[in-house]
Amino acid sequence: MPRPSLTREEVLDTAARYVKQHGPQALTMRKLAAELGTAVTSIYWHVGNRESLLDALVERTVRELGEIRPRGRTPAQRVVSVARALRRDLRAHPHLVAMVHERGLTERMFLPAQQALVHEVHAAGLRGARAAQAVRAVQFQVVGFVLVERNRERSPVQHPGEEELWDEATAEQDPRLARALTRPVDTEKLFVASVRALVDGLLWQAPHSRKGAGTNRELRSELGE
Repeated sequence: MPRPSLTREEVLDTAARYVKQHGPQALTMRKLAAELGTAVTSIYWHVGNRESLLDALVERTVRELGEIRPRGRTPAQRVVSVARALRRDLRAHPHLVAMVHERGLTERMFLPAQQALVHEVHAAGLRGARAAQAVRAVQFQVVGFVLVERNRERSPVQHPGEEELWDEATAEQDPRLARALTRPVDTEKLFVASVRALVDGLLWQAPHSRKGAGTNRELRSELGE
């Protein structure tokens, strides 16, 4: 008998956690049933076969990545908040995002974030091709940054490392630079700094750019820094 309390959402939640930990290739209906403590037939009853289950996970991922809510007082602050939320979601669900891509739904997945960005660049005064360029520049910045982060995380330990490459000559020229480059990268701070610089540059083209772009001080205040 199927477990009376089992629901479709519980099946999807458990399947999503399993995919996040082990990847979609490792997911089977028997393993999922074991995780849920139920019979395979019960899972079929709620979500269909394995392909239907994966399709449902993809649809849910697309829907959840569309739930980005901009925050901040100015368009620039809100654009930065959208970029941060999108990066956070892409990093949190790499296997599910890969499944979305494999099913040809990447553009649909990014559409809500694009729409949020369009609203903010319009609020800043950009229109037409300049607005489109701003939206795509922010999106490409987020995706590119995430790909670089993943490559760094997956790469083997480097020999020599950065602490060995910055020699005494460099340290003598700019000791603080040398010390900073030998420390681990704070990717969150680096990401925010790069997006802020990009957004300030893009929104500076707007007719009321000073009002739309805000200032770095305002951005830091809004983000609690």
